This record gives sequence, structure tokens and C-alpha cells, in this order.
Amino acid sequence: MKKVSRKVGKYELGRTIGEGTFAKVKFARNTETGESVALKVLAKTSILKHKMVDQLTSSCTEFQIKREISIMKIVRHPYIVRLHEVLASWTKIYIVLEFVAGGELFDKIVHQGKLPENECRRYFQQLIDAVAHCHSKSVYHRDLKPENLLLDTYGNLKVSDFGLSALPQQGVGLLRTTCGTPNYVAPEVLGEQGYDGAAADVWSCGVILYVLMAGYLPFDETDLPTLYQKINAADFACPFWFSSGVQRLIHKILDPNPKTRIQIEGIKKDPWFRKNYVPVEHRDEEVSLDDVCAVFDDIEDSYVAEQSQNFEGGPLVMNAFEMITLSQGLNLSALFDRGQIMESLQMKFSQDFLVLWQDYIKRQTRFISQKPAQVIIASIEAVAESMSLSVNTRNFKTRLEGISANTGQFAVVLEVFEVAPSLFMVDVRKAAGDTLEYHKFYKTLCAKLDKIILKAPEGMANSSLLRTMTC
Repeated sequence: MKKVSRKVGKYELGRTIGEGTFAKVKFARNTETGESVALKVLAKTSILKHKMVDQLTSSCTEFQIKREISIMKIVRHPYIVRLHEVLASWTKIYIVLEFVAGGELFDKIVHQGKLPENECRRYFQQLIDAVAHCHSKSVYHRDLKPENLLLDTYGNLKVSDFGLSALPQQGVGLLRTTCGTPNYVAPEVLGEQGYDGAAADVWSCGVILYVLMAGYLPFDETDLPTLYQKINAADFACPFWFSSGVQRLIHKILDPNPKTRIQIEGIKKDPWFRKNYVPVEHRDEEVSLDDVCAVFDDIEDSYVAEQSQNFEGGPLVMNAFEMITLSQGLNLSALFDRGQIMESLQMKFSQDFLVLWQDYIKRQTRFISQKPAQVIIASIEAVAESMSLSVNTRNFKTRLEGISANTGQFAVVLEVFEVAPSLFMVDVRKAAGDTLEYHKFYKTLCAKLDKIILKAPEGMANSSLLRTMTC
């Protein structure tokens, strides 16, 4: 089996769990403590090329990495993804983040549709607690949406992605940059008169609450002019299953006039919101930006060592600590008969790793195959070409790109991992484009790859694990 060893300082790097235009996010483990983390990796050349370091007055569509790091240091809270530290090498910057294992709240909505009212209320309470803390620091998120809300292993919400946030010094007076995801943006943000960041965030929270309760957006049009018209008029209707209490609160939040729109203090006093509400215990921490300054001031004494050892010839082997984080204790025994494959798995992973939590894994986009890795890659390439997607394959990782009529650029990365002899897992992740469109693409892809995907054994058809690992 192929072995790959990659380390950055005290962190052992694993598989890529996300990527975008300027950064990749890798799963990693602190070798001193055993703690799992997410390592955001950025090439210094890309940062300088795109002038992302210190342009605090530039367009909010640019990824401002220094601003995002500073903000995440400022807003430490139980319901916000925690930034542990920032590291740098000669060529890269590494942002060490809390690893949040439960995936995006958006994925849960896609698979389940509308959520039970009590569950919606709990997520909304946690969201408001997090946003209130940000506002207490004069930080405005400006891109709140389910894709930027993660869930931890206990089902608690974690706000992420502060790339479009306003720093405290920017928050004096009215904000003027139009940014965010159109369906969640407040009407005043669409204008050119300036807007209050706190009121705009509250509007986005209201849209999120509606989506949790309904399973779909309150404002959803194919063309932007019609969408903006409906947002400006707050032209929406609540479904019949909304309780009267949540309807009243949503209408107070989705008030197109920011001056009369309910504020966070009012939300916290609302009877529907207060039901079973337990404010999170939180203590402000002293924050130092010394490591941020060292990284961006290019102080060589602070550089971290990079180590890697690669052996060509096959796909990456998914090691034990990566495997366990896929599902916080994935039990693969339901997939196979008690034959040679299962014996190999049990040799590779201890029994402690073979205890399952199924709700999370069924939201993942990955599948299992017993075909050779080269056959898997060739099949993916053939399907991609039939879908008129451009294909770029290197070292058992394939990037597919295309143009979407609705959202512009669309990109997906598929990576093959060896999890046992003659057993491969294909991890599929979005690299660019709309998340809902990505989920539709994934279903189509699985249907076209039906012949290479490992099917559920007879009698296991209803296993939620099987449905996921085999599409």
C-alpha cells in the first residue's frame, strides 16, 4: 500500500476536505495532543498576486485573508469556528482551525428538507447567540447562510467563513459595500445609500430561520431583477405548517425597513425564541494578534518546518485517524461479508474505530468501489466528458470544470483513496459554484457511475450508511 507522510510543524496532514480559488483545507492532527484540526493552506504567491493582504477598502468579492484571520481571533465563541493559530513557511500560510465534523447545515436541509420546529429553534438560538457576540465586537458577518453554518459532533451550530466580514474600524457609521449571497441579502444592502451591518445580519438570520422551517427559500427567482424586487417588497408567504409564533417573529425580522426591523435584543425577548432557551456560557478571552503580524510581516524566525514523503504508484492510503473523522467512528462492518475484506479492515482499524454514527455519514458525498483505481478514474473521466465538463487528472485526483447557466463557474474535485486492499473510497467535493447545483450533480454522477459503485449487500438496503457510501 502506498504511504504518504506530510507534516507542517507539529501537525500531521491528511486528506483535502475543501478547496476554493485561493486556498485548500486539509484535515490534520496535532501530533502533540492528538487533537483533530482543519488546516487552511494558502500559497503566498497567490496572496500577493491577488493583492489580498491589506486591501481593507477593496471590493468584498476579494478574499481578504488577513482580515478574516484577525476577525476570527476577535470573535471567539462556542458557536463560532475557533481559530487556534496561524503559521507560515517560506512559501505558504497555514491557518489552524477547529475541525467541525458534522458538515454544513445546508447539507442537512438538502437531505431532510424542512426540520422539526424545536430543532429549528435550537439552531436559530445558537445562531443569534453567535451573531450577537460578533456585533458586541462591532463585527458584521455579511454572508450568513446555511452553507456557512457548520454542525459539530454534538449537533451544535458553528458559524464559519468570515471572509466578507467588516472589521471594527470599518463598522463605524454605515457600510456601503454590496456583498453576500443574493437570496439572503437584506434589501438595504442592494441599494447605494449605505446600511447598518447589524440590521443586515438580522435579516439574513430571518431568511435562514425560514429555510430551516420550510426547506426552501422565501425569495427564490431565476433572474436577479425579479429576486431583488421581491426582497425589496418582502414579498413572501409562510407555509401552513409554520406555527403562529414563528410566523410573527419571521415577519418582524423580514421587515424591509431596517429602522423598524426587530433587533437582536428584541429577538431574544420574543416568546417563540425564548422557549427552552439556555444562553451559552461564555467568557471573553484575551486575544493576541502577534502570530498574525509575524506571518504577514514575513518574519523568518517564525517559519514552521514542512516535511513530506511521497511514493508514486497508487492512490493515497486513508489512514486510521482520517478514517475515524469521516463519521466519528465509522463502522464499515455493515458493508461487507465476514470475508477477506473485513479481515483486512479490522487489521487496519481497531475495533474502537468500528462504532457508527449514521446520521452524519448519510449527508456525505463519497462512494466505495472495488474496481481498480485506474478504472475508477477512467470511468469518472468518461462520464465527465459525456457531461461536457473539462477534465484534469493528476495522482488519482480529478478536477471537473464547467459553466453553469445559473451561477457561472462550476468545479468539482474527486479523489480516490485506498482504505483496504482492493477497496477504494472516492471523495467528491465542491470546489466552485452553487451548493444545491453540486448536490444535483452528485446524484447524476452516481447514476452514471452505477456499474463501478459497490452496492449494498442483500438485506442491508435500508442502511443509511450504505445509502451514502454507495450513493
